[in-house]
Amino acid sequence: MKTLLVILFLLLSFAAFEQAPAENYPEDSASIEHAGVPKGEVLKFAFENSKIFPGTWREYWVYVPAQYRSDKPACVYVNQDGIQWKAPTVFDNLIHNKEMPVTIGIFVTPGRVRAANAEVALDRFNRSFEYDGLGDAYARFILEEILPDVEKKKAGDGRIIRLSKSGNDRAVGGSSSGAVCAFTAAWERPQEFSRVFSAIGTYVGLRGADRYPTLIRKYEPKPLRIFLQDGSNDNNIYAGDWWKANETMERALTFSGYEVNHVWGEGTHNGRHGTAIFPEAMRWLWKDWPKPVEAGNSKNQFLSDISIPGEDWELVGQGYKFTEGTAVNAKGEVFYQDIPNSKTFKIDVSGKPTPLNINAKKGSGTAFSADGKRYVVANERKQILTYDLQGKETVFADNIPGNDLVITNNGNLYVTAPDGTDKPSKIYLIKPDGKKIQVDEGLKYANGITLTPDQTQMYVTESTTHWIWVYQIQPDGMLANKQHYGWLHVPDTEENAWADGIKCDTAGRVYVATNAGIQVLDQTGRVNAILPIPGGGQPSNLCFGGADFNTMYVSSGDKVYRRKLKVRGANAFDKPVKPKAPRL
Repeated sequence: MKTLLVILFLLLSFAAFEQAPAENYPEDSASIEHAGVPKGEVLKFAFENSKIFPGTWREYWVYVPAQYRSDKPACVYVNQDGIQWKAPTVFDNLIHNKEMPVTIGIFVTPGRVRAANAEVALDRFNRSFEYDGLGDAYARFILEEILPDVEKKKAGDGRIIRLSKSGNDRAVGGSSSGAVCAFTAAWERPQEFSRVFSAIGTYVGLRGADRYPTLIRKYEPKPLRIFLQDGSNDNNIYAGDWWKANETMERALTFSGYEVNHVWGEGTHNGRHGTAIFPEAMRWLWKDWPKPVEAGNSKNQFLSDISIPGEDWELVGQGYKFTEGTAVNAKGEVFYQDIPNSKTFKIDVSGKPTPLNINAKKGSGTAFSADGKRYVVANERKQILTYDLQGKETVFADNIPGNDLVITNNGNLYVTAPDGTDKPSKIYLIKPDGKKIQVDEGLKYANGITLTPDQTQMYVTESTTHWIWVYQIQPDGMLANKQHYGWLHVPDTEENAWADGIKCDTAGRVYVATNAGIQVLDQTGRVNAILPIPGGGQPSNLCFGGADFNTMYVSSGDKVYRRKLKVRGANAFDKPVKPKAPRL
């Protein structure tokens, strides 16, 4: 019986071996050393002073091409998991043949927190944490720690190492989780890395990379060029199907207008195919250099409906401590608060900011009524203040620890009143005569508030979750039919979307300032598009200003940006308008 089991095992093993694909790939000439081709130098270093990944130790290698001269910064290629793909030889040949620019290669291993006593304890292996997770930590690690460390080194002959600071001169790559890591670095910092090589990429459910195909379709395209490789016999395990995930990535990138190339095969989860096509990938990634890699045009109809080709964010104000509470008047002039300095600024329709002689005592939310008065939540004073056309201040309501507010065309004012992040928030209705009524309680940090274009429903952002709530406004101003409604994307590094300011356009689309950028929802509460803020900033508030109310103004940290769109903002001080019914 035992012998029979052994024979059966051998037969099954042989059958499995017979079914495995034969991975024999033609070798590119650039992967072979050739006489007469100048050979670069490979230097080895260790790095163990990371502040971004504390306690980690790792090795890295630096390839310095023979053609490199220290009087000119070199292009950069960063690879995860150390040296792969016969990269030094490939770079020697491609640089010699002028198929890629003079490029310094940096090959970094994942971090390890070494055990105090290796005889009794294991190291902590940081690879999955650093590579599989989304967010900008690894990009910052490379940009703020590894690249500066490289530039402290010298080549064997004493040449100092100077690396280009231009994202158009930088590529990043890797295999498996290292491929996800490379893509994430470029996705988070497209101005720093414009070219990505991804082999057998782990775009599956380990630490959130399975979300990329959805995010790619919703975000405005970024200036990236991506080369993908995978095989149909790649992993299909508990976390997902690698082969289908890579196909889905390619389709999402193509849909969103990215410059993407791919080579599919029948291989398993190994580096053989990646090594075979690495020279081809490098030729394609660096083609036309130094011509910049440009963002493409997405097939996302929602993005097309709201954005204007060629129109980008424009910085209109900076140097504040923290900006909040944007609002627009009937002239299209935008007002916002610099909260820590208790200062108010006005931006005219040309985009010029002017400080006003108004001190709202750390005012946050602000809005205009149909009669032209501006209402401000004065946090320190726990009051709602009004300012007439001459700037005269009047106390409209007392004992209101509010945050944001909106005023209907008929004069009813609603204000959100969060009481910290761990206590239920309140929402108040203040009638035109000053009567104060609590109309809701229970949201976790109720923040931004706005009305639908027909002013029959109200949206409220719940900052400490990923939800937007909706209420139906009754004829007497009370609220009914409260419901979770808008579902927001949350960055991998956060536990909530921190949704803040919120506005609608006249077509009923909903624009929300979140830590992922401006998320734009349809009337049914689905995020269709995401507009990132320059430099990865986190927006706090927004409104539509300008003469035609078609320019979005966004406050973000110490800056204020604007951007012209195809839409028109829905102003609560205007007469209500009924938008078209949404697609269901």
